[in-house]
Amino acid sequence: MRIEISVTSDTGTHSLTATLADNKSAEAFYSLLQKDAVTVKMHDYGSFEKVGPLGTTLPRSDRQITTSAGDIILYQGNQITIYYDTNSWNFTRLGKLDGVTQAELKKILGTGDVTAVFSVKE
Repeated sequence: MRIEISVTSDTGTHSLTATLADNKSAEAFYSLLQKDAVTVKMHDYGSFEKVGPLGTTLPRSDRQITTSAGDIILYQGNQITIYYDTNSWNFTRLGKLDGVTQAELKKILGTGDVTAVFSVKE
């Protein structure tokens, strides 16, 4: 399962792709995106992620993990995060951005708020 993410930040608009994880949470997220694209307004948190409300609750598959740049994480079942650095916690991994380095991702996400539009990859 692959998705597209259009990110608009203070550095412009960028198109990214991601491969979703093999779990019930990612399947539910993909099903949601099959109905319509989901727009999430995200803010910086902790200087390691952008996070925003998903607008709905998805099933959780939380486990203790350490994130890395490019991880797409479901937090508390109703928030989505894009990590550009590491963090360890009980999370549900939804997927991973394809082919982007940590430095590239930091530049794409910029320093302020971002708007991310998640959709099914055609």
